[in-house]
Amino acid sequence: MEIRKLHVTVDETHQEMGRTVEPPLKMAVVAAVLANPWAGRGYVEDLRPEILGFASELGALLVERLVAVFGSPGAIEAYGKSSVVGVDGEIEHANAMVHTLMFGNPIRDAVDGASTLVFANTRGGPGSPIMVPMVHKGEMLVRSHYHTAAASIPDAPRADEVVVAIAGASRSRPFPRIGNRDQDNADIAAAQ
Repeated sequence: MEIRKLHVTVDETHQEMGRTVEPPLKMAVVAAVLANPWAGRGYVEDLRPEILGFASELGALLVERLVAVFGSPGAIEAYGKSSVVGVDGEIEHANAMVHTLMFGNPIRDAVDGASTLVFANTRGGPGSPIMVPMVHKGEMLVRSHYHTAAASIPDAPRADEVVVAIAGASRSRPFPRIGNRDQDNADIAAAQ
């Protein structure tokens, strides 16, 4: 695993529509800019040897930095993951970086999470948006914690790199009020 750069973006929302958000919503993205181990090699059939070599270490490194931003694992209520592969890589390279239990389990374990780490994987060049969808760490159907954190790195990913990111949120969206699946089912039943 060859990391060129680590990048952290923190966003705090104190007001929404003129109303005070208490406590403020903190969202953070922690990203690593890595050399793409498959770039320049043509089509590679088996991506697992490289993944097995670094996925756990990468997940642990990113979540350690994320927890540091929040001050404690318990301060993180929602999480997600994302990757952006440079143009000399395939979209499968972006997926390979984050879609293993070796990558995800260190993240879930560190923040006492049970939900799937939702994701977005794209291809792009330097400055591409890094969009990280998030769900509640304990129950992915808790709609109040559906978030998207955004970041960008002006010089990444280069053509032969991959940006791998995770994000966390400290609470629900400000003033969530769209209901949940149970309410939807009740509304559907009432309409029939």
